[in-house]
Amino acid sequence: MKKFLLVSASLLVLATAAKAEDVKIGIEMGFTGPIETLTPPMAQAAELVIKEVNDSGLFLDGAKVTAVRADETCIDAGAATAAAERLITGDKVAGIIGPSCSGAATAVLTNVAVPNGIVLISPSATSPALSTLEDKGLFFRTAPSDAREGEVLAQIMRDRGIKSVAISYTNNDYGKGVASSVQTAFEKLGGKVTLSAPHEDGKGDYSAEVGSLASAGGDALVIAGYADQGGAGIVQTVLDTGAFSKFAFPNGMWGASLVKRFGTQLDGAFGNLPGTDSPGAAKLMEMTEKAGIAGSATFVPETYDATALMLLAMQAAKSSASADYKSKIMDVANAPGEKIYPGELAKALQILKDGGDIDYVGASAVELIEPGESAGAFREQEIEGGAVKTVKFH
Repeated sequence: MKKFLLVSASLLVLATAAKAEDVKIGIEMGFTGPIETLTPPMAQAAELVIKEVNDSGLFLDGAKVTAVRADETCIDAGAATAAAERLITGDKVAGIIGPSCSGAATAVLTNVAVPNGIVLISPSATSPALSTLEDKGLFFRTAPSDAREGEVLAQIMRDRGIKSVAISYTNNDYGKGVASSVQTAFEKLGGKVTLSAPHEDGKGDYSAEVGSLASAGGDALVIAGYADQGGAGIVQTVLDTGAFSKFAFPNGMWGASLVKRFGTQLDGAFGNLPGTDSPGAAKLMEMTEKAGIAGSATFVPETYDATALMLLAMQAAKSSASADYKSKIMDVANAPGEKIYPGELAKALQILKDGGDIDYVGASAVELIEPGESAGAFREQEIEGGAVKTVKFH
């Protein structure tokens, strides 16, 4: 009998250990390339969630979550695909937060995630084209589509008395999507787009592009580009030549590097990026400040929320397998259920463990609509005295 009890106890220990097997989450972002200064605080926000979940001891019967970073480069689809393949086949991740850029997200979703049945939740891939890709219920995003961003930016421009604009956009899925959205929305409001033209990242001279834009003219120049790449090059050339007196920036241009580089030369520049003035946003700012993370950086709230949704969906499904938890993401993101904010993940995990419902509000007041993307709220920003200030929320 004693021997039988010992064997039974050993089997119980093994079973418990199996249940508590660690779960790996991939963080695939553009750590190099045109948004390399935007991604560090985003990744840190994802890891902040993981620490919060691990500290609770409540995740999947005591399982620990570990993060595995991978570089998508933002602009190289082949590199993004290879990075995702390594995460899935080599590191055996249970899901991926990212990719951060639209082109990379499209490549990874089509070539890697769908064939392998792995969930992706991107905090920042905003191309409208992602809404219609066949994803087998595996792709979600906590940042709203550029279709909505274009409407908001167009309204901001009209409210500021701007009647005509030229548009310079980075020649990829992101840039094309934003430019098309802004033009459609602005013209619908009665505005005029004098020229919408692409620019390539990585060039040393943008005088030809700016020359064409200047010839077309406009009350302002919209730059749908990247703060660490061609967008900054267009800004520099405009400042050097005086081609335009006003800039309007969509989300990809709101990097700290741009303001640091140009300072007060950008005074009067304005634009928008995802953001809310919700209680969750304020709470995350407190948490990031304490953790030494730039909480006001672009897409930090959306990254915190993307990571939280993935882990909470696993808890709701009682499984880290994508096939099991993908159907739970919309459930934990939306009503009914107890509202959950940043710093309350332990409470959420306990509710789900007990079989209850949650409505994850998070830091970005996230509400997921079909096909698994954020309904969206936006922050209007302006540069004054060489610093970025929030004007209002939309």
